[in-house]
Amino acid sequence: MHAVVIGAGVIGSSLALQLKRLGHDVTVVERNSAAGMGSTSASSAVVRFNYSTFDAVALSWESYFLWKEFKELIDGTNSYSSNPLSNSQDHYAHLEDRGYVMLDVPVLSNDKTMALFDRAGIPYEIWDSNTLKKRMVGIDAGRYWPNKPVKSDEFFNEATEELGAIFSKHGGYVSDPLLAAQNFAAAAKREGVNFKFRKVVVGIEKKDGRVSGVRLGDFDSQSKKVLDTGSEVINADVVVNVAGPWSTLINQMAGAGSDFTMELKPLRAEVHQISTPKDILPGPIMGDLDLGTYVRSGPGGITLVGGTEPECDVLEWVEPDKVDEVNMTRTVEVFESQTYRFARRFPAAQIPSTPVGVVGVYDVSSDWTPIYDKTDVPGFYVAIGTSGNQFKNAPGAGLIMAHLINQVEKGADHDNQAVVYQCTKSKSAINLGTFSRKRARNLTSGTVMG
Repeated sequence: MHAVVIGAGVIGSSLALQLKRLGHDVTVVERNSAAGMGSTSASSAVVRFNYSTFDAVALSWESYFLWKEFKELIDGTNSYSSNPLSNSQDHYAHLEDRGYVMLDVPVLSNDKTMALFDRAGIPYEIWDSNTLKKRMVGIDAGRYWPNKPVKSDEFFNEATEELGAIFSKHGGYVSDPLLAAQNFAAAAKREGVNFKFRKVVVGIEKKDGRVSGVRLGDFDSQSKKVLDTGSEVINADVVVNVAGPWSTLINQMAGAGSDFTMELKPLRAEVHQISTPKDILPGPIMGDLDLGTYVRSGPGGITLVGGTEPECDVLEWVEPDKVDEVNMTRTVEVFESQTYRFARRFPAAQIPSTPVGVVGVYDVSSDWTPIYDKTDVPGFYVAIGTSGNQFKNAPGAGLIMAHLINQVEKGADHDNQAVVYQCTKSKSAINLGTFSRKRARNLTSGTVMG
């Protein structure tokens, strides 16, 4: 079987590697000049397990162990491949295993998380406010829920209660998200995957209702234009859409999506950087839905601050055909929204006078759960709606998607009897129906936390 994977981000590159290891011929099409240069490169690369559904928790827990053994996964040693080649690359991304703290909020409560963690076998501790203040030095443990605009008078109201948290000693962040994607891509290329960079899909070919290939054009990443140099057709038995914020356009080319119950839409997002000699977060990464941020440490005492899409803020949704027109310059408004919230939680934080950070465009589903599925067009598969909260799951996502494609191509009726993936590290069974394009809306936090 020949599979074409559209998109060489961290998930597309992971999938390409796993499809190749299952014995398939694979071609990856990427508009940029190298793997991981789209949404992946703007990721905070946080590794956590706090999701709202069991299968999402199980996928993140399985992926945690794969990140722990990332070099072995990439090199194909320790039974990851039938053709291992050790020491195949000069540099590898790695997991900074520092633990993760999620402050208690109604939309992702400790009680719900405890039940999911118990089922998945994830160790955790419940911290009351006193423990939180001891373990997270300098934190203001006030409960400020619900979220409020940082320019409002209510934002500065004093807290009348304190909150606790759930803590896992496992988790943290991957050292370099771009390098991680390029590690996957280099391993895939070494094992025989063909990468076609600076190419963009301009059409999906079909024969008798089934996909038969993709039509490609040359792409100029500087002008973000398709060049007038003609097109070529790559024949394929299977096409997988992993195109991030461009995924809706690819679905339209394939004529897929009429039976989707989930809407997908791109969202412009920013993550900002604070340099602080106090190194406020040397240890656990923290999710703070109570104020509307997530934060993680980094080398040299920096702290990365991202938002969790508070309902009180105006979000910048983007039409699918306007993604290439998005302003990729950081804005004062989002910078203030994120850093002021962080400073409210850690009063000793030193906020820079000008924005420093990155801008990306997320591919978001209605319930912030990805779609890992087949479609109503035979041979056309999707791994979409992943941006913002699926980088951490990239190793596992490659495995579950490769398994799903294999099973469906062998005749499995996934729409009526969901394919199940049996984890090899954590021993959980993941029901892939949770990620179905036709699912009922998952009861999630309604934020990037999933």
